Amino acid sequence: MHEISIDTGGDKAALYRELARALDGLTTGEPDPVANMANAAALIWEYLPGINWAGFYRAAGEELVLGPFQGKVACIRIAMGAGVCGTAAATRRTQLVADVNAFPGHIACDSASASELVVPIVHAGVLIGVLDIDAPTRARFDAEDAVGCEALVAVLAPRLAGG
Repeated sequence: MHEISIDTGGDKAALYRELARALDGLTTGEPDPVANMANAAALIWEYLPGINWAGFYRAAGEELVLGPFQGKVACIRIAMGAGVCGTAAATRRTQLVADVNAFPGHIACDSASASELVVPIVHAGVLIGVLDIDAPTRARFDAEDAVGCEALVAVLAPRLAGG
């Protein structure tokens, strides 16, 4: 059992540092990528305020397939290049979307989602999938969130590549 306590007094950079530390502790020595994605999704869901979905889509050929997540049921398959997740996967660039309804080709899995942050997960040049986080408010995410989530993915990527 893991006891995690994160209290950063509202300092977003400190929150992401603590989340990365906790994620490192949760995933060190665990070779199973599904277990690691599941714990990462739960950690983000529990400690990142103001979100309504947190999880993973795994790369599978020319599409992304739903992985472990927290939140409402989600789209199961997304084509590479489609929507925010597919765009992040195809370009291998973080997508920070203040208003999902303004994003060309947005795929609305949950109509309550208004903003989205998607970080591609790449290890040794291979796309593993994406970390996807949604929020019910517009402009919930900013550059500091993008950097923080990229740091989480940096911890996680090598621990997802083995399985």
